[in-house]
Amino acid sequence: MRKRNKVSDQKNRQTETVRRIIKRVAKYRFSIFFSLLSAAVTVAASLYIPVLTGRAVDEVTGPGKVDFAGLFRILTVMGITIGVMSLFQWVMNICNNRITFGVVKDIRKEAFEKLSILPLNYIDSHSHGDTVSRVIADVDQFADGLLMGFTQFFTSAMTIIGTLVFMLTINVWITLVVVLITPLSFFVAGFIVKRTYRMFRKQSEERGKQTALINEIVGNQKVVQAFSHQDEALEEFDRINQKLEKYSMDALFFSSLTNPSTRFVNAIVYAGVGVAGAMAAIGGLLSVGQLVSFLSYATQYTKPFNEISGVVSELQNAIACAARILELIDEEPQKPDDADAVRLSLAESGGEYRTGEVLFEHVSFSYVPEKPLIEDFNLDAKPGMRIAIVGPTGCGKTTLINLLMRFYDVNTGTIRVEGYDTQRVTRKSLRASFGMVLQETWLKNGTIRENIAMGKPDASDQEIIEAAKAAHADGFIRRLRDGYDTVITGDGGSLSQGQKQLLCISRIMLCLPPMLILDEATSSIDTRTEQRIQDAFTRMMKGRTSFIVAHRLSTIRNADRILVMKSGHIVEQGTHEELLRLKGFYAGLYNAQWSGT
Repeated sequence: MRKRNKVSDQKNRQTETVRRIIKRVAKYRFSIFFSLLSAAVTVAASLYIPVLTGRAVDEVTGPGKVDFAGLFRILTVMGITIGVMSLFQWVMNICNNRITFGVVKDIRKEAFEKLSILPLNYIDSHSHGDTVSRVIADVDQFADGLLMGFTQFFTSAMTIIGTLVFMLTINVWITLVVVLITPLSFFVAGFIVKRTYRMFRKQSEERGKQTALINEIVGNQKVVQAFSHQDEALEEFDRINQKLEKYSMDALFFSSLTNPSTRFVNAIVYAGVGVAGAMAAIGGLLSVGQLVSFLSYATQYTKPFNEISGVVSELQNAIACAARILELIDEEPQKPDDADAVRLSLAESGGEYRTGEVLFEHVSFSYVPEKPLIEDFNLDAKPGMRIAIVGPTGCGKTTLINLLMRFYDVNTGTIRVEGYDTQRVTRKSLRASFGMVLQETWLKNGTIRENIAMGKPDASDQEIIEAAKAAHADGFIRRLRDGYDTVITGDGGSLSQGQKQLLCISRIMLCLPPMLILDEATSSIDTRTEQRIQDAFTRMMKGRTSFIVAHRLSTIRNADRILVMKSGHIVEQGTHEELLRLKGFYAGLYNAQWSGT
């Protein structure tokens, strides 16, 4: 029963996928109309050629009895017909390409737009490589199948109908022989199709896993080599590759049965027409030319069944790939901002002045329901305060930042900024209120200038240079070959980790938002530069509410309040001196860093 339900669900998903593809294709009605029109003309021309061939044969009635004038006229008409057929076939291909790649463009755009509004928990819980594979590889496979489907189905369907009409005009009884034998092709194709979709689906899934692994290994090659993880990575790749090979071979095995099976049926049809037609010609019911035409039509009639059977296998692959990309498109997006959501405005742009007050009220949150992380968390950050957050790994420090920026929403409780519940504030204006410098740097492909100006695209060159000077990045930038116009890649290219972090700090120096989040912002910078950056941070934080996540406790001695977290709770809070006098958890952490234990 369970297996039957599984098969039924698979059929339903497949049917739903096809329905949604048709809905997207229907958008290109104009191109579909011209494709069908071109297919009709192409098929009509191709079917008229056997008639002309038969007539040409009948013009040659015996030795010395050739009507050359009549034969020339027939050959001239045949040449024009072939020219018209070729022209409309070209037009049909253009229309089909326009439809296919238009649909692909729409789906890929829709998928990429969905990625931009998916909640962060989806991105965190799904392999990045598999997601990329859906948007790139699966869509390409879908395009190939869809294009072949359009190219073959239109012409094949019309060819079948057209050849039946022409054959019926020549001889009804021989036509019945063809019609009665041909349906065997459908039974063969149907038997194979049922087994190919599942194989192609598994093939797509394994291809996504392989892309994810390659993406992970290439992106972290230094770590792989540093820990001598090459053998383990190769074993994992081989395991996935072997599965991909198995599913690919299974899918191709079943799909490859289609062509020879339908060709066998076609051969039976041709033999049946040959025998029946020969008997009819002997009995005087057909001329030799008509027999030649009929045999040609029999070949044209059976050929589409063979082509359709081959296309069906490709379509199964296309539908399986389309199902995966549609699953991504169907993912639940993050909860949109309320229609009446508050927009925090910048004072310099004419909006209300923002003080930087932040309040956590009985906040609880967990990534996984069965594993509580933050429970009943309370914090009142007065405007302009420097709040340091310390604690062991996994205590919830970075999670607080995620909640503050609304990368995740709280399970219970409230976070207020400027007195507004953050869930009643637009995400864009909330995040624009914070400047973030994280331990992990993020750069984009472009120039140094473009990377610094990311948060303020309209900044002048002078503003960019002043921000870089404030972050102590101007010196190394000017030593680069093209200075601020040096082009870097997303991973920073030849820049050191410290230099990449200085660029990220320069961004914040340029924007200077009313609130700051510094998550181990100077962890990759040398001691001398760190002192300069700390001085710059001190100037930057003046009058701004700042949240500082720190592991090196020496960097937060001047914080107005230090929150000591453990297992999602604040276990201690106070200034540096107050916490040392308590001789509690913080004092233990601080002394352990200085003692080296």
